[in-house]
Amino acid sequence: MQILPDEAIVRKIYLIRGKKVMFDRDLAELYGVETRVLNQAVRRNEKRFPEDFMFLMTKEELMEWKSQIVISK
Repeated sequence: MQILPDEAIVRKIYLIRGKKVMFDRDLAELYGVETRVLNQAVRRNEKRFPEDFMFLMTKEELMEWKSQIVISK
C-alpha cells in the first residue's frame, strides 16, 4: 500500500458551499478504483452515509470552481 504525503491530499480538498469537499474522481483515485465504481458503491449503500455526504454541484458552482482553479494555477 502506497502512503501519500499529506499535501497531495490537501490539494484535492476544496471549499464549496462553505464545506470542505473532495470530488468523487479524487476519492476514487485515492482508493484505486474507477469513479463510476465509487459512485455505484455509495448509491448501493446510501443508508450507511449521512444525508449530506455528497451532493451535485450546480452549473454555477462548477463554473466558479473551474475559474478558481484556472486562476490559482
